[in-house]
Amino acid sequence: MSKLFKNKYRITSARLQNWNSANQGMYFVTICTKNRGNYFGNIDSKGIFKPNEIGKIAYSEWFNAINIRPDMNLKLGEFVVMPILGDINLR
Repeated sequence: MSKLFKNKYRITSARLQNWNSANQGMYFVTICTKNRGNYFGNIDSKGIFKPNEIGKIAYSEWFNAINIRPDMNLKLGEFVVMPILGDINLR
């Protein structure tokens, strides 16, 4: 693994070396957007997340994962769209 992403990132993998992702287990998935942009929606003045069209697609795809992957025996846990703290007025 001497060349990782055009030799730009040279960190050792945090993944368990002998783990097979096909094994049963719980997975924590994080998706970060380019420049931490608000691609999925915005927080209104009351602090409530209002998804835009892309955000609504993300929500529906999360819940649809079980239907489109019946062979994978999926069980969905909780999920949350986390805002950037700087975008929220905490006062």
